[in-house]
Amino acid sequence: MPFLIGIDLGTTNTAVAFVDTRRRNARVQLFQVPQLTEPSVVEARPVLPSFLYFGEPHEIESGALALPWNQGPDAIAGVLARERGAIAPGRQVASAKSWLAHPDVDRRAPILPWGVDAGPHISPVDASARYLIHIRDAWNATMASADDHLRLERQRIVLTVPASFDEEARELTVEAARHAQFGDLRLIEEPIAAFYAWIAEHRKTASAALDLQADEGGHIALVCDVGGGTTDFSLIRVGLESGLPSFERVAIGDHLLLGGDNMDLALAALVEERVAAARPGFRLAVTQRAGLRRVCSSAKERMLGDDPPPEMPITILGAGRSVIGESVAVDLRQDEVTRAVEDFLPITPRGAVRSSRDRRAGLRELGLPYETDI
Repeated sequence: MPFLIGIDLGTTNTAVAFVDTRRRNARVQLFQVPQLTEPSVVEARPVLPSFLYFGEPHEIESGALALPWNQGPDAIAGVLARERGAIAPGRQVASAKSWLAHPDVDRRAPILPWGVDAGPHISPVDASARYLIHIRDAWNATMASADDHLRLERQRIVLTVPASFDEEARELTVEAARHAQFGDLRLIEEPIAAFYAWIAEHRKTASAALDLQADEGGHIALVCDVGGGTTDFSLIRVGLESGLPSFERVAIGDHLLLGGDNMDLALAALVEERVAAARPGFRLAVTQRAGLRRVCSSAKERMLGDDPPPEMPITILGAGRSVIGESVAVDLRQDEVTRAVEDFLPITPRGAVRSSRDRRAGLRELGLPYETDI
């Protein structure tokens, strides 16, 4: 087992990192995941979007969905699955990970896509397994084509799960991994994995930052794990045992269906409102809304990064034959993006905690218990 592999099976994106233990001073590397980005176009990307798309018969027969390791898949995962599903949502599976944690449904039953009667269906467990199978096959085609001993399912694998997952959700995650033939498997809670990664990245300053030499009771670290589709909060007690650092997870928050995707949607809604004000009567098609969300996501990442521009143009292409003539462009300002983040995770004075109002009843029609704005 020369490789130690970590897989972050995310609600919105799945990422894979690995270490080649045969090498001295080996470094963690990110696996670039081959996937369809356009029909008949396979490219390696740093993450695999956690979406499944069941192809139409003509797409499968034409070879438009062919992969190097599977020439005729009935469903695909990744970038093209995300983009195709925006046009045909009835053939797309999303948020499978959150369905694994939903106690009010049979998570082994073929219930996804939720609320769709016609077409193929799959269970949350099987959908999660499909993402892991894609990762396995992509790795084997890329890293193990000349040596079966390097196949992913024969390596040591660490798979992340939300701290808020109950025992059943964790067991279902393991079941999905077994479908992908993972043998040597361990689970680790995502906030703890993030905490370990932070310590590794700040190795020289972590001790001082955590004040490990202080009192015997230790200190409490709050880990905020804001993902694409969910958010986890964990409290970790940091202390010393026999002169060595020790970490103990002492509390976790609820499994919140709220994440970076919500910021993208908020920014897209802001842009759409601005377009509607400038061009009364203009209505976005489904494909335009999907494209707008992706553009806003890219703008958010750019404006929250290093050297952010004061504003960025957001262009909405026309639909149908009027792709250019009906295009609309507006500017999104950096302060608007920052405000969206601040509204998402507001900093409040100590003791200023508002009580929540349970307004989920209407949203439960969508299947998943999405969080409300309190």
